[in-house]
Amino acid sequence: MTLSEPTVSQGSRPTVAVVSGGGTGIGKAIAARLATRHQVVILGRRAEVLAAAAAELGPRVRAHQVDVSVKDEVLAFAERLRADHGRVDVVVNNAGYLLGVTLADIDAGESTMDEVLGANLKGAYLLTAALRELLPSPGGRVVNVSSIAAHSGGSGAGAAQAYAAAKAGLTGLSFGMARELGPRGITVNVVAPGFIADTGFTEEFPAERVRWLIDQTIVGRAGRVDDVAHAVEFLASQEASFITGHVLHVNGGWMFGR
Repeated sequence: MTLSEPTVSQGSRPTVAVVSGGGTGIGKAIAARLATRHQVVILGRRAEVLAAAAAELGPRVRAHQVDVSVKDEVLAFAERLRADHGRVDVVVNNAGYLLGVTLADIDAGESTMDEVLGANLKGAYLLTAALRELLPSPGGRVVNVSSIAAHSGGSGAGAAQAYAAAKAGLTGLSFGMARELGPRGITVNVVAPGFIADTGFTEEFPAERVRWLIDQTIVGRAGRVDDVAHAVEFLASQEASFITGHVLHVNGGWMFGR
């Protein structure tokens, strides 16, 4: 028997995409791209930022204040989504941030590790687990936004150890999710950006660091948030139905072959 995937709209119910960390930077750009095909719900911890992003992105985008590292908040959102839409077609786990941690300060390092792992890794698990039964079978899509740091350890000693660990863990988690959800016709993939200039992460970098980062990129420019958003859009589409458990590097050639 051949399983057919849902179209962009089934009957009167539009398809739905959820983007965590959707209020700024890469997440906001992803929400903008997905809104051309879906109703989009953006999640984040800062209500004012989310509201401003939703207003800018238009009527197909709604905002919900959710800390994805907190199970009760994620479960409450899942129930709200079930009541409002009854489905979710695309889950993009993009929430996360970088905090420096070194081996030299174990007390500060412990709390920083907990915080960074919670936002970048645990949150992706909680949100996907909470929404798994709302994903169409077949046809559901999960896209997890990792980082080149998962493969490089970051661009400087101590700068991104917790972040690199979280993003590497996210890749492993994605592979496990792909195996679990694959028999239902649901794909799980990873997008791993390199240096993306127009994000909150990087906009305050010193000019010399920006130059060094661009020098590592063989196409000779910094990445843009739309470069990542287009990659996510493809993996979230019906056209990517035979791709799962894949890491798509979006780094301008800084690193490849992994």
